[in-house]
Amino acid sequence: MWTNWSGGRECRPTATVRPLDDSGVSGVVRRAAQRGQAVRPVGAGHSFSALAVTDGVHVDLSAFSGITGSGGRPGRPTVRVRAGTTLAQLHAELADRDLALEAPLELAAPTVGGALAVGMHGSGSSLGSLSAAVVGVRLVDGRGRLRDVAAADLDAARTSLGALGVLLEAELAVVPAGRVRVTREPRPVDEVLDAQFWASHPVVEAAVFPSARTALTRWVDPLPEHAPESEDEDADGAEKAEKEERERTVGVTVAGATGRTALGGAVVVERALPRLVPRFNRAVSRLARTVTATGPMHRVLSSPPAVRFEQTEWALPRTTFLEGARELLTALADDGLEVGLPVRLRVGAPESGWLHPAHGRPTGWVAVRVPRGTDHAPVLERAWRVLRAHGGRPHWASRSDWTVEDTVAAYPRLPDFRRVRDDYDPDRVFATPALDAVLGD
Repeated sequence: MWTNWSGGRECRPTATVRPLDDSGVSGVVRRAAQRGQAVRPVGAGHSFSALAVTDGVHVDLSAFSGITGSGGRPGRPTVRVRAGTTLAQLHAELADRDLALEAPLELAAPTVGGALAVGMHGSGSSLGSLSAAVVGVRLVDGRGRLRDVAAADLDAARTSLGALGVLLEAELAVVPAGRVRVTREPRPVDEVLDAQFWASHPVVEAAVFPSARTALTRWVDPLPEHAPESEDEDADGAEKAEKEERERTVGVTVAGATGRTALGGAVVVERALPRLVPRFNRAVSRLARTVTATGPMHRVLSSPPAVRFEQTEWALPRTTFLEGARELLTALADDGLEVGLPVRLRVGAPESGWLHPAHGRPTGWVAVRVPRGTDHAPVLERAWRVLRAHGGRPHWASRSDWTVEDTVAAYPRLPDFRRVRDDYDPDRVFATPALDAVLGD
């Protein structure tokens, strides 16, 4: 039995195979195709959607890990990384080379292949997702052939939903490593729902409880190359410096200065006394304090989930982002649908990937999360209605009610993607009911 991270998706694949090399992957695909079985690569299972659900064959790429080489040109370095590499390992191996991803990704467990398949992103007005860093892709197609994706087809492969093949390796553009200062601070909700706030820092995000007047915000600013590690590191500040070092180790989350304990407490309250959730959430927001830390971006932005949850996340045009977020917060509060996890707001740059939810437009991301063990349907369905009405496209890793008709209307380059799919997987070896529901057959 395979189960995803949240526990909300499960399946019984016919087999789960763990090939050790490229030829092993090719053999798995060819044999499955001959038997009429579907093939789905599976990563860390951090997706909330049903894209990995199959009664066919799961391909576990955990043996495909690590950076295999570097390239690029002066000032524009690249690395080649295998698809089963976790983001934690990627960050660590890049740091060993004094390199980093330009787009901050805070989760450690997802794999490179999984993150690329669904368009995993961070937050920054001028920063793209991990998919935007792709400059090359190697995969095994639906006939078991090893292929380097042509430059003309690369925008199909950046965010492919696993519909083109089993990704083996990606070449990613990277940047020189540096240190940043991250600040977590409570701000008035009205300030957060103003466009000026989102243009104030290179990386910025917010978490908002529907009934609260205070939002929990986090932003990042780069530090000069030789800046001190912490303002608190002086002869009389050893205790403060030690505390700062602890923050750098675990990261500064956007979940609130009361941290993981407060969110865990909110979920306990929700399960026991749901009517008290709004009051508890307002208290959490009022008690939030300002925290700062310095260090490499992947460390100070690391944000392990406090609890397991189900999620829907939508990419709204930046022009409707704040209006849509405000309407959603009001709807959840007025309908008595507030839960113990805040609505998360982020922003992103336009993407070239043909199926990336931020394709072709500056984007605002709105994520609604419902703790596991709580009936998520009423909350998520309410969010779907509001965010769809504001021109939203759902993140492919999240739960949604999206259909193939919606995809046709929302993605102008879908015909191009279908052309590439016909080339790479003409027999639909990688198809599943969930994939057919959003892409057609």
